[in-house]
Amino acid sequence: MPRTLLAAILFAAFALGCAADAQGQDRPKVAQPAESRPIPPLASYPRRVERPLLQPPAPPTFASVELRRYPGIREAGQGAAAAGKDFFAVVNTRLGRYAKADGAKLAEWAGDPTLFVHLNACLVHDARLMCAHSNFPHLPMVSSIEVFDPLTLAHVDSVSLGEQSGSLTWIDRKDGAWWALFANYNERGGQPGRDHTATTLVRFDDQWRRTESWVFPPSVLERLAPTSSSGGGWGDDGLLYISGHDAPELYVLALPEAGSVLRHVATVNVGFEGQGWAWDRTADREIWSIASGRTVVVTHVPPLPITR
Repeated sequence: MPRTLLAAILFAAFALGCAADAQGQDRPKVAQPAESRPIPPLASYPRRVERPLLQPPAPPTFASVELRRYPGIREAGQGAAAAGKDFFAVVNTRLGRYAKADGAKLAEWAGDPTLFVHLNACLVHDARLMCAHSNFPHLPMVSSIEVFDPLTLAHVDSVSLGEQSGSLTWIDRKDGAWWALFANYNERGGQPGRDHTATTLVRFDDQWRRTESWVFPPSVLERLAPTSSSGGGWGDDGLLYISGHDAPELYVLALPEAGSVLRHVATVNVGFEGQGWAWDRTADREIWSIASGRTVVVTHVPPLPITR
């Protein structure tokens, strides 16, 4: 008899015997008492340098075109927005409405500092001026959306988001949803145990229920450090444009095909130093922002010659 066949027969007989033994074991109706076992020795899993995640090549950089500056705008300390014939400037507890034609002030609002702590970027949507608001630099981080009449600047509504994954700095509307940026910081205003890498983009439904979220790629985070994104919004090309706090740059991002990390597809050099800004949806790819010296800056971002 061949050895391989003999081995197969012996293995089959052994397996059948084991099965018969198992079937012959008594099966108690309830589990029987047993002695507790000693605590196992403490395992050691030392921290090591993990293999780095693969990153795409650096994206291209493009130029923008500065169109106009409005110096001496009292409220131009945190951000700006625009629509139609008007533009708006915001700083913490104050808002100003101005005429695009000559920069003349048309209306102003000052809030109760016990209620309004840190107004951030604003946008005009459905005949409302909507502003991100937080208690920065106080902890725990809490945020809200404050809504104003764009003509009188009267405060007309408030949406409390409470404590989220960071400090709300800007919001935008796209594809029937709200998009919000929750910033985290390394130092002042930062939550212990988190730093700027915890900055998160969150999508909400119309009832401000969180539906999905994304984080930022290393190529953007290294340029945001040690702060976070102070301004942002969706372009008419379906790409997300954000700024940091100080660098005169816009980072252009796309939602990933898979995973939770946004894709950095381009960088745009601009003439303003981060902070809050907004697209003027009534103009051709115009961004309204602020610069040092209480100045409002208007920038045209030409269409980007890239493929998504």
